[in-house]
Amino acid sequence: MLKQIKSYIDNKIPEDSPIRLLYHRFKAMLAALIYFFPSNNFNVIAVTGTKGKSTSCSLITAILEEAGKKVAMSTSINLQIGNEKWVNTSKMTTMSPFALQKFFKTAYQAGCEYVVLEVSSHAVTQSRVWGVNFDTVALTHIEKDHLEYHGSLEEYVSAKEKLFKNLNGLNRKPNISKVMVLNEDDSYFERFNEHHADLKMTYGLNRGTVHPKNIQLNADKSSFVLSIPNNQIDVTWSLMGTFNIANALLAAAVGIANGINLTIIKSALEKVEPIPGRLERIEVGQPYTVIVDYAHTTDSLTKLCSLYKPLTKGKLILIFGCTGGGRDKAKRPLMGEVADQFADLIILTNDDPYDEEEMNIINDIAVGIKRKEGEGLWKIVSRKEAVHLALMMAKTGDTVILTGKGCEEVQIIRGERVPWDDRRVVHDFLSRTIEIEIDTGEMVRGNACLEG
Repeated sequence: MLKQIKSYIDNKIPEDSPIRLLYHRFKAMLAALIYFFPSNNFNVIAVTGTKGKSTSCSLITAILEEAGKKVAMSTSINLQIGNEKWVNTSKMTTMSPFALQKFFKTAYQAGCEYVVLEVSSHAVTQSRVWGVNFDTVALTHIEKDHLEYHGSLEEYVSAKEKLFKNLNGLNRKPNISKVMVLNEDDSYFERFNEHHADLKMTYGLNRGTVHPKNIQLNADKSSFVLSIPNNQIDVTWSLMGTFNIANALLAAAVGIANGINLTIIKSALEKVEPIPGRLERIEVGQPYTVIVDYAHTTDSLTKLCSLYKPLTKGKLILIFGCTGGGRDKAKRPLMGEVADQFADLIILTNDDPYDEEEMNIINDIAVGIKRKEGEGLWKIVSRKEAVHLALMMAKTGDTVILTGKGCEEVQIIRGERVPWDDRRVVHDFLSRTIEIEIDTGEMVRGNACLEG
């Protein structure tokens, strides 16, 4: 019966219908009641924002674990309960209510003290986190995203703001304060800062209680001085880009608010390995750089290209697409403009088209690109063929960036979940190419592309 009701609502009731929102709320309430509100047993930390949520959650978890805490974590990339980790294959940033409440219960049974959650605007609007008693809420930053769902930037911001607006009214747990962590560099800082908490921590690349000094970036590592009032400490780590330093500042602020000292925070950050599918380098002995990333907004694509353009001695080759299914069509030509500004060679291809015609999506992106097709611009529907073309064209000193899907393991094409992994496709092609080079003494990229 419940499955029939769900099927009817999913297929017949519009996303923004009050009936549908009421259904989401009822489902969340039922889940919380069935599992007896298990989040009351933890210190629960939520991270929201447009970009940087998954990385920030991973950094917070690393800091807590370095401090000897047992942690559960849920992000769009992976899930973790203590030492057990597994990939998130749901394509949902935040789990459905029943899955989430079960996750809390399992974490409690495993003896976890903290739960770190990546919380999306969809999850707030759809009441997926109803009944979750948050203790710390942290904001990365806000830019335009998911407007096809929320209808406007204001509705999108308001959805995220609810986490902060409601925090102070949630039940207090023994010896656990309600904490807000805000980005002073973000244009919405003043608005979010109006809400109340027991403790507020701010951070930012340019201002904030937690801030960096002497940022140094190079091709394989970065360093900065992590500074707070009356104390600072040097950090050298493997994550690239100032945006990742901002994520580290957020995580450090959360750690400090939870009583963790700078020495432990430094140790945790310096042990962190690159996050899967986020600025992930694929190396199989090729004489050029290959990066797989998740950037899929104009801001994140700009930051990604701005990072690697000055580090690239040769050409910057960019492969990307945009999500279909009517999702935020307005950003497509803007993504094209960013690509046109930074990339020497652009290959437009499939992302997750859903039920939309693939070439229509590609052509929408191309509207923002001034160059003509064949003159530094290619349109290739098959993502695999697009990747192969880019790798065949790449030469010593070039940088190939494949972005939009990160570590996702499926493509959604006409309702089908098609197995796909950008990293594996790149690795397989490069492995075959290197084998041919070793066997013949020369690079034969064309033949390597003919299989599979």
